[in-house]
Amino acid sequence: MTAEREAMMNRLTDNELQALIDQAIAGDKQSLETLLLGVQDLVFNLSLRMLGTFQDAEDASQDILLKVMTHLSSFKRESSFSTWVFAIALNHLKNYKKHMFSRYPLNFDYYGDDILHANLQEVPDLTQNVEKAILAEELKLSCTNVMLQCLDTESRCIFILGTMFQVDSRIAGDILGITPEAYRQRLSRVRKKMADFLKEYCGEYGQGSCHCEKRVNYAIKNHRIDPLRLDFHHAVPKEVMLDVTAAMEEIDTISQEFSFCRTYASPEKLKRFIEDFLNGAAFSVVENG
Repeated sequence: MTAEREAMMNRLTDNELQALIDQAIAGDKQSLETLLLGVQDLVFNLSLRMLGTFQDAEDASQDILLKVMTHLSSFKRESSFSTWVFAIALNHLKNYKKHMFSRYPLNFDYYGDDILHANLQEVPDLTQNVEKAILAEELKLSCTNVMLQCLDTESRCIFILGTMFQVDSRIAGDILGITPEAYRQRLSRVRKKMADFLKEYCGEYGQGSCHCEKRVNYAIKNHRIDPLRLDFHHAVPKEVMLDVTAAMEEIDTISQEFSFCRTYASPEKLKRFIEDFLNGAAFSVVENG
């Protein structure tokens, strides 16, 4: 049923979507559920890139979807629905303080020093019989996701908007409250900064000495990956884009493709949260409010 709702959402015309929004605002539970299921992947992937871990992304996504539901009547239809949701989510995430990296902030100097000087030889085998190749892939995807946490919050927003969601500079500027020109300039700078770091340190995406397979046990020891919770390995890749009509401009000439910026289907936990909330007593309280 969930998959059918998501597929239906993707096939809606603009007029049908507006009618669905009207029905949801009027209190139709099924219409509201369809809207939320239709944007959950967008919200989750933005949360994952902004916060760095699956668990934190799941928690923040629940908060954001509740905010979307309770603010739906304020949607003025001056942008696409998904862009409106994206703006709500981004504003929430920019001030989100409950995630791991708000307590243990990173920067490129620290991350680079750890790559160069980590003592890998004295760490025992901690793989718990999980294939090392699988753990290495988990570490690669986790590492490049965590790498985004080395950027300041605003730069991270800009990188994610421009590289992962490929948002046109006019729309991105509106979301971030800056001019399109300022957005393009800052996006070009932050992409270069990320590409330079990858080139210097990363053996997967650049010419660096760091190779994930060598660091698997070190990463397990430092709680960067868990053989019993392979979030990235089990996640289902999925194309997630903002609903915008303008094409992405050529921002810069960096050849780095940032292929690690893949997107994922929302975890089942998030889908169950939507369904359970709408079928529970809390929904009637919000609806009546």
